[in-house]
This record gives sequence, structure tokens and C-alpha cells, in this order.
Amino acid sequence: MSPRLVSFRREVPVILALAVPIVAGLAATGLLGVTDSIMLAPLGPLPLAAVGITNGVAVILYASIYGLLSAMSVRVGNAHGARLQRRIPAILRNGLVLGAITGVAGAGVMLAAWPLLGYLRQPPEVLAIMFPYWVAISVVMIPFSVLTVFKATLEAVDRPWQAAGLAFLAVIINVPLNYSLIWGLGPLPQLGLTGAGIASVVAETLALGAAWLYWARARSMRRLRLRAALSGAEIASVAREGAPLGLMYTAEAGAMTVATLMIGTFGAVALAGNQVAMSVGGVLYMVPLGVAGAVAIRVAQEKGAGNLEALRGIVAAALALATVWLSSVAVLLAFQGRRIAGWISNDAEVVAVAATIFVVFAVSQVMDGLQATMTGALRGLSDTAFPAVASLVAFWVVGLPLGWVLANATPLGPAGVWAGFVITLPVLSLVLVRRFLRQTAPSRILV
Repeated sequence: MSPRLVSFRREVPVILALAVPIVAGLAATGLLGVTDSIMLAPLGPLPLAAVGITNGVAVILYASIYGLLSAMSVRVGNAHGARLQRRIPAILRNGLVLGAITGVAGAGVMLAAWPLLGYLRQPPEVLAIMFPYWVAISVVMIPFSVLTVFKATLEAVDRPWQAAGLAFLAVIINVPLNYSLIWGLGPLPQLGLTGAGIASVVAETLALGAAWLYWARARSMRRLRLRAALSGAEIASVAREGAPLGLMYTAEAGAMTVATLMIGTFGAVALAGNQVAMSVGGVLYMVPLGVAGAVAIRVAQEKGAGNLEALRGIVAAALALATVWLSSVAVLLAFQGRRIAGWISNDAEVVAVAATIFVVFAVSQVMDGLQATMTGALRGLSDTAFPAVASLVAFWVVGLPLGWVLANATPLGPAGVWAGFVITLPVLSLVLVRRFLRQTAPSRILV
């Protein structure tokens, strides 16, 4: 049996054991938006459309924050693989400072963006009700950013279920609090859309508090809380490494947001249907994103350990797992999309729009998994600039203009916006595969 095949067979269970809790944690984070959509749906299409616009913009900043701070998992993974355990507390402490700075900056940018919505042809009846929700989702970025640093560190030291537990804690708190504040349970006022935003802030803040207490008090965390000096140079170094990742995820999420705004020009019903589809699609996307996180950590660990010949086997195992799962998801979306949409909304027009978008999502699933996995592999090699530029070109130069044409010049309507990305993804995926193969060629990795 060839060494590469041995590596592949060994890595499948390892990647699976790491990816499943990462996916679970990411899905739990995504469930906050799904919870808002499900609980607000009975109030009609306007609150759903407000959630769609707010989350469509917020996802740009969340993606940028996630990308920037994902360099933490690579730094910690390298140190863990090289058995340099005493380096990890310093990386973590400096990362927490970077997380706080990043969260405050993200919240400030989103608040500053509010006046721009009036110039983007969004339905005025939706904008009239959404400002308090907009403010609340902006504030959530602060605890989210710091919590991301804790989770990235735990995942990179092979404690992924603990990281997932922190994400699920936020959901467990959010669900009853969300319902209570939306509908006015007991002595609590009925706040509707605003209540959903307040619940998200409280839930994410309490989850961060739990993470902090766990780090500060748990015996198993003693090695991670060793004293270490704060270093501006270390903080800047992590930020520089993560900046291209932040740019890349911003380019992708920004394109998704512009796509949402394009769909907004078709009216509130189209926006609400898009939000239903995005709520489900966003959770499903956590699978390739989680696999990407797992492969990045494994590549970083083996690179830190000097085991460079294992890198291609790691990526092959990750691709196999992502492809099997996403092929199943594609079939589900294609044939059961209308039923899934009906679970969230009982508005026939909203369900019809969502079902059409689900069909387009189904076509893109496997290529989306390939693109995300290869991005994670390159991230583990600290090769972040190339995928950032490639994504920027693919989504902004090709995908968005093509989607606009398909939406307005063909019968696809709102679904045509997403069809533009479906056509772009295969080319981007193949470009990233070629880059990884070149970066892991024997002549390169031995240098």
C-alpha cells in the first residue's frame, strides 16, 4: 500500500473526529439566525425581510472577523504539532486582545453603515422597523469575536467538543429568551423583532462569560493560562497573517450581501423567501466551512511536526468526507426544498421563492465544498493571499455581474442572482486545487 493511501485511510477518522464538532459549533452559531427567522415568521414577511437585510450585511463583518481570527488556529496548531506547548498561552492571550479590538471595530463599522441602506433601494416599510435589531446584531460582534479566539484555540489543541459546547450554550440560552422577548412571555414585554436582537446579545455575552470562567478556573486549562506578556508585535503578526483571510471571507460574504440587496429590488416577498433559503443554506454551509477548519488545523499540526508528506493525504480525506455529505444535501434541497421552506414560513409566495433558490443551491453544493476545503488547506500552509485574490475575482468580477444578468434577463428572477455564483464556483475550485498541488510538490515542501 502506498504511503499516500495509508495517510488517506489514517486521516479520514482523524478529520471526521475534528470536523464534526467544528461543524456542530459553526452550525450552532448559524442557528441563532435560524431561530430568529422561525420565531419571527408568524409576524409576516416584513420582520423576515428585516432579518434578511441585517444578517446579509452583518455576515460580511462576521466573515471578516472569522477570517482574520482563524489565523489563531493555524498559529496554535503549529505550536501544538511542534510540541511547543509553552508558546500557546502567549498566542491565546494576545489573540484575546486582538479579538476584542476586532469586535469593537466590526460593531463600529456596522453601525456606521446604517445610513447607507436608504440609498440602496431597500423596501422602506422594512427599514422602518429594523434599526433596533440592526444595533443589537452590531453589538453581538464584540462577544462573538472574543469567543472565536477561545474556540479556535480549543480546536487547535484537540479539544473541539469543548469549543462546540460554548457555541451550543449560546443557542440554549437564546431559544427561550428569544421566544420570551419576541412574544412577551410572563412579565417580559412583547418586543417582536427588537426582542430577537436583544436575546442574541444576551446569549452570546453569557456564552463568552462561560468560556472565560472555564479558562480561568478549570484544572484542564492550567497550561493554557500560564502567564505570558502581551506583545504588540505578536498581535500585529497574527493580524497580518489573518488579514488576507479576512479579505477573502469578506469578499465572499460581501458578494452574498450584494446578492441579497439585488434580490431586495424584487420586493419584500422576494427578500423574505431569500432569507428562508439563506437561513437553511447558511447552516448547511457550516459543513464545508467546518471541514475547511479541520483540514487547516491538521495541515498546520503536521507542518509544525515536520510531517510534510502527510499533507496531501489530509486534504484527500477532507475532500472525500465533504463530497459524500454535500452530495446528499444537494439531493435533499433539489427534491424537498419546498417542504423545508414550509417548515419556516406558511406564506405561499415566500415558500415559492425559497424553493426556487434551494434548487440553485443544490447545484452548487459539491463545488462549494471543494472550494472551502482547498481554502482551508492553503490556510493551514499560511498561504492566504492567493485564495483571497482568487475569491475576490471569482465572486465580484464574474459571479455578481453574471447573477444580475441572469436575474433580470431570464425567467429565473431572484434565483438567477445565485445562479451566477454556481457557474463561477467550479473554476475557482480548480484554481485552488492547482495552487495546493504546486505548494505541496516535493520540490517546494522540502525547501
